[in-house]
Amino acid sequence: MAMNIDKDLFPEDNGCDLSSDRKSHHSEQVKKNLVTRLNRIEGQIRGIKGLIERDTYCDDVITQISATQSALNSVAKILLEGHLKNCVVERIQDGEMEVVDEVLVTIQKLMKK
Repeated sequence: MAMNIDKDLFPEDNGCDLSSDRKSHHSEQVKKNLVTRLNRIEGQIRGIKGLIERDTYCDDVITQISATQSALNSVAKILLEGHLKNCVVERIQDGEMEVVDEVLVTIQKLMKK
């Protein structure tokens, strides 16, 4: 299944640092996109809290929770795509096949949700 993510978000200059501290260094455009999405999610969480405080009908709260979970999944998909296209490919090319097991564990964590 192909994801509809802007190809400009993941330029050839990859976002992953393969040094021992394993930080990612996403482009400013990717960071801005992710932070914008996370800010929106943060607002959704505050909204859900407010709904509960106002004794809003349970089904309406659950609908908002579902939308928030979907938004978080979108952030995870963007990160996973960039990780696979950049970090994982580079590490495999460097002979670091253990990265495959790492990715499988990460995907298992995402699929539990």
